Amino acid sequence: MRLPRIPLAVVALGTTAIALGAGGGLPDSELQVLHGGAWVAWWRSSSAPASWRAADPRLAGAVVWRPAAAGMERGELHLAGNGEAWRLRVVLVALDPSQLRFELVRASRDAGTLPAWSLADRPADSVLAVNAGQFTGGFPWGWLVRGGRVEQPPGSGRLAMAVCVDADGRVALLPAAAIPTSGEPTPDLAFESYPALLEGDGVVPGPLREAGLGVDLGHRDIRLAVGELRDGRILIALTRFDAAGVALGSLPFGPTLPEMAAIVGALGCRRAVALDGGISAQLAVRDADGAWLTWRGWRPVPLALVAFPRQR
Repeated sequence: MRLPRIPLAVVALGTTAIALGAGGGLPDSELQVLHGGAWVAWWRSSSAPASWRAADPRLAGAVVWRPAAAGMERGELHLAGNGEAWRLRVVLVALDPSQLRFELVRASRDAGTLPAWSLADRPADSVLAVNAGQFTGGFPWGWLVRGGRVEQPPGSGRLAMAVCVDADGRVALLPAAAIPTSGEPTPDLAFESYPALLEGDGVVPGPLREAGLGVDLGHRDIRLAVGELRDGRILIALTRFDAAGVALGSLPFGPTLPEMAAIVGALGCRRAVALDGGISAQLAVRDADGAWLTWRGWRPVPLALVAFPRQR
């Protein structure tokens, strides 16, 4: 199917959010990036943009991209923020969907047990694996489509967003209002997540710009996001704590949601949505030499997005 045009719809997080209180702007914070051996401030909450119409060269220019397998590139950023986010590493993977085939792998669930997918379960012939969406009660949350068949109906929430892949490999992020209804063509695969980080053409959702609208704007955690770049590629961004070596990189310290929206916006994304972060966040990508690079989480998850080289 051809994915529908994405309307400029504003959506917002549902009942799982924690509100800060009534009114007010963002909590005070600043982000710096290590560029050319110096720390450069590129974002402040007091002057946070309401939209990102293009990449910010201060951040995007600090990424050194390296080839990975099957039409992918990988890169990293070193950031300095506030509090426990005073040193962060951002792992980046840019994907060319035309060179990849995607599958959603749903972990089996036996009676009385929780599903248990982790990076150890990634297929041997895959080139990328990442936990997908959010989950509730041990099950994937929201809309789930595999092989063109709807396995779960859409979830509700003003900041819900779906990641969709059609049979030709085109990837699009759809706000909840654009999810096909019964009787309309469905994508080949899709999953839903929240909260949206960027809507329309780089617009930061209102609840991520102003306190008291249903989102905890001060909470810090490991963040994982997927976004659409303006050149048609897909970006995956995973943050890691970077103040105590690789061994402690999976500690659940990281950016706030507004800061994560700024990161993907400044890297050139038009639309982006957060995936389950914290101790669930996990990513593996096959490097150009065939070796796996892995960033493991502490908690198994019920759903994963896996990519394979597309056969031509």
